[in-house]
Amino acid sequence: MGIVTTSSETVYRQSAETVYDFVTNPANWTRTYPGEPRISGLPSALPLRVGDTWHESHPSADRIFTWQLGVATRPWRWMFASVGRLGVDSNGAGGLEGRMTVEYRFTRPGENLTLFSRTMTIEADRHAPLPDGFFRIVNPAHIDAYHAAVARELGAV
Repeated sequence: MGIVTTSSETVYRQSAETVYDFVTNPANWTRTYPGEPRISGLPSALPLRVGDTWHESHPSADRIFTWQLGVATRPWRWMFASVGRLGVDSNGAGGLEGRMTVEYRFTRPGENLTLFSRTMTIEADRHAPLPDGFFRIVNPAHIDAYHAAVARELGAV
């Protein structure tokens, strides 16, 4: 089994509840994640509950990820994982055998400060090596761009 993990963390001046509520709403990902993802299949009621699923698609690469929420403990921890093959195309074909898990943690290092930590882990069987595109996803610069976009959006709130 091959495992790739990347983490990034940023301190925000908003409360843990404010940061949590913003980043745990996948509809906001269209404003923060590089690559202009599209989000579909979200339940009509927010916040999401453990077991809820949704889809994230990347039209430029014709790949779709299906996610399921595994942990939701406001405002401390939120974790979701891939369901099925990673990055199938719009017809449900292709993709990669493996699992992707993303965990968000929120701590309070000081008054009026929130440390938001995001860790992504991709696991793949040795017979199913990760394509180069997955390494771009876990590149720290990619993740830092997401954190910067969260800061921009939270500043507008």
